[in-house]
Amino acid sequence: MVWHVDLPGGFGISDDAGRLDLDMVHRYLTEQSYWAHGRTRATVERSVANSLCLGLYAPDGTQIGFARAITDRAVHAHLADVFVTAAYRGRGLGQALVAALLDHPELRTVPSWTLSTRDAQGLYARFGFVAHPDPQTQMVWRRNRSG
Repeated sequence: MVWHVDLPGGFGISDDAGRLDLDMVHRYLTEQSYWAHGRTRATVERSVANSLCLGLYAPDGTQIGFARAITDRAVHAHLADVFVTAAYRGRGLGQALVAALLDHPELRTVPSWTLSTRDAQGLYARFGFVAHPDPQTQMVWRRNRSG
């Protein structure tokens, strides 16, 4: 069942995967984000297929934002690839997108959320996200991509 949130001004948020403009999402991630340069279209497609994703839409139906949760839908979720295109920033739409993902029916009972950001701590702090209180317990492993 498709889940939808109506926003003021005719904007909307939907989890309808068939509505996502993957060309736009891939283009934004690889050309405008700092975290996904070089991500292939196939990788974007696979990440979307294996995550719970939301599209943010303008009144005319054009996709203008995106967010995804990498999750088991029970215990943990990781917020990723959140963006609103430049022309629509400053209207609270990013906040609405994050709020919608946190309140999605399949995620609203998930107790543990994480995210990584270099520049949007203020946005996420509004929802209660804080720096990890014990960073010594957190570890990261990255595959060597040069081989």
